[in-house]
Amino acid sequence: MASWQSRFIQRLIRMTWDKSGGPSLEASRLRNREAKLAARFAKVPRDVQVTRVMAGPVRAEWIEPAGAQFHRVIIYLHGGGYVMGSLDTHRNLVARIAAAASARVLFLNYRLAPEHPFPAALEDTLAAYRWLLMEGLDPAGIAFAGDQAGGGLALAAAIALRDNRAPLPGVLVALSPWTDLALSGRTILRNSATDHTLSIELMAYFAQSYLQGAVPTNPLASPLYARLKGLPSLLIHAGANEILRDDATRLAERALQAGVDVSVEIYAGQPHAFQLFDMLPEAEASVARIGAYIKSRTVSVPLRMAAE
Repeated sequence: MASWQSRFIQRLIRMTWDKSGGPSLEASRLRNREAKLAARFAKVPRDVQVTRVMAGPVRAEWIEPAGAQFHRVIIYLHGGGYVMGSLDTHRNLVARIAAAASARVLFLNYRLAPEHPFPAALEDTLAAYRWLLMEGLDPAGIAFAGDQAGGGLALAAAIALRDNRAPLPGVLVALSPWTDLALSGRTILRNSATDHTLSIELMAYFAQSYLQGAVPTNPLASPLYARLKGLPSLLIHAGANEILRDDATRLAERALQAGVDVSVEIYAGQPHAFQLFDMLPEAEASVARIGAYIKSRTVSVPLRMAAE
């Protein structure tokens, strides 16, 4: 059963958030509406250092909590349907994950659609990863993590690296991942009454804005349709109430069939991207689990140093 805090938050979302996208689905209107809420999620604890950086051609921030292991790095990719989302909307969540994992986070401000359609976001992710490797980071100490579109993007980046026989990160973490831009999951409609954030109309707009003619089942846009064999260990978290629940569970099933070390956890009674709300006990539990998972599957020192 969901906590009273979670039930309260979901009622508040239902009363204040128009999940249809409003009278006109336009990127600028959606972003402006989201920006009014962003200040709540931009705050970070005092012992977390935030530094702007250019990760190659990609604007980003280093999020560094006290006690972070220098060689354990998370590349974090925010959600927002490839159209919305920003460093401000997810900075608080990223800082909490960084602290739980004792890691530094390279938080990417990847390019958004419709101005920059597929594969711009993927190109930015891969460019930032290459920059990290050029900085001397060990792939075994790197995690890819993201929520909603960012979760799908983390998976797509790992798939692209594997297909090009490039070094893979040590672990993948996907929160409420959007893995099927064809919108074929049963919970897209089945959970429409319990998901107060997303709707099929809003997701269809996001997909159209990002794809702009690309095939929805392209594996680098929709990882559900990819060959998953050979991917790193994968942790998937989702809320039982959200329309993307099937995107999470179907991807987990296919990953398991492909021999991937995968763990999927569906949180009862929880909304989409519930980890954003730091007052929820369910969010605290999820973030702690994410941190422990990343710690257990990444190295905190370069392999050459560990061997000495």
